[in-house]
Amino acid sequence: MDLRANDISIVFTIFSLLFLSRISNASIHIYHRDPFKEVGNAFLLSGGSEGVAASISTEGSSADSPHDGRSFIRFENITFWRTKVAADERSDMEHSTGLIQVVIFEAADRNNIGGSAYGGQRSICCTPDLAKVEGCKQGEVIRIPSATNINWPIVLNVQFSESYLSTNMDHAEVYITKTGMYNLLFIACDPKLKGLSMSGKTTWKNPDGYLPGRMAPLMTFYVIMLLAYLLLSVIWFSQYARFWKDILKLQHCITAVIVLGLFEMVFWYLEYVNFNNTGMRPVVLTTWVVTIGAVRKAVSRILILSVSMGYGVVRPTLGGLTSKVLLLGITYFLASELLNITEYVGTINDISGRARLFLVLPVAFLDAFLILWIFTSLSRTLEQLQVKRSSVKLDIYRKFSNALAVTVIASVAWIVYEVYFKATDPFNERWQSAWIITAFWDVIAYLLLCVICYLWAPSQSSQRCDASLDYSVLS
Repeated sequence: MDLRANDISIVFTIFSLLFLSRISNASIHIYHRDPFKEVGNAFLLSGGSEGVAASISTEGSSADSPHDGRSFIRFENITFWRTKVAADERSDMEHSTGLIQVVIFEAADRNNIGGSAYGGQRSICCTPDLAKVEGCKQGEVIRIPSATNINWPIVLNVQFSESYLSTNMDHAEVYITKTGMYNLLFIACDPKLKGLSMSGKTTWKNPDGYLPGRMAPLMTFYVIMLLAYLLLSVIWFSQYARFWKDILKLQHCITAVIVLGLFEMVFWYLEYVNFNNTGMRPVVLTTWVVTIGAVRKAVSRILILSVSMGYGVVRPTLGGLTSKVLLLGITYFLASELLNITEYVGTINDISGRARLFLVLPVAFLDAFLILWIFTSLSRTLEQLQVKRSSVKLDIYRKFSNALAVTVIASVAWIVYEVYFKATDPFNERWQSAWIITAFWDVIAYLLLCVICYLWAPSQSSQRCDASLDYSVLS
């Protein structure tokens, strides 16, 4: 089916409603008198959008285990409400007595909802003219059977004539037999139903639990990262305990970053396990996770900046720069914490694109400022070491400089790829590989930490290096 520009805009509007309104609520979507929005010639309410894997079993246990191999979308306590004016008015149209249609479709079949561009605009609902042209039912959603399964998209009809209706959909389940990105829409075609709203909830389940398909691989990823941090911890703390009397303040900072990273991976894994078993994200647990992550990011950046300034190698303290470095770290923590809480904690999921951009920009600005400050400080430290002909320290800092440069280049390249990935996949059809976008940043941070641990590992020469610090650079 060929779509004109305005047809495409209708499709984008539908998917914008889907992703902006319910994307973070994940497996259990709760509606509290949520209003329908007017899109084209229909009134729409997004019920959610998730990547769901095909069922591997059709038999459920009596205990309704989240790991029973079934994939489904379940409806519970769905109640529609309409305004008193709409309830009192009577329509002369045959199909406008309060019909609401529940539509479930895969992203690949998004063009199977709605008819041809009659009159210059793509119609979601069947009009009198389209009924003659396409043979659809007037006042109902235009549905075109999928090329792979004529039973999809699924359209369920609900009708009522009072001011509200508690539907007979309670605990009704739609089984998913094909892996894909599924979307749920509640659609009303009757113009008399303007001002319609809905309450209730829907539960989305994958074969192995309630964790959304886009997030499921991250649970395994965090196990791997946990093991990686455990390995790093064992190696680092063995050296730490062995050369305890020779430990520098810089190495205490490195230890703090390792511990924070370890705890962050543990809490992320526990949060995902709980999410997978219950379908809900407890506010307290998720807040702890994102807070630890924000602290770890802030401390990591302070550590890199301090190392670049020569702290613990060229200078024993940061002198007058200490307050500025700490202020920058606190500012970064607050910006990162606000962004993470908005993105992950609780049911805060209706944030608009502009609002999220407003929260991303401070973090991006601070990162750019930090990179500039880090490389400026690193250049000065290298110059000082060259002047004093300290070959051992100079070699360490050159290796650190190279590792930092590779990290920055890789990060910039990944940002470009991430923008490309999202721009070329507006409907999230590549959801099965989307977890890599998130995983990359944890991997790159871990690898850089490993380099720092290698270059500044505890040893017998630590205190000798400390004793040879140049105290003339404290200004």
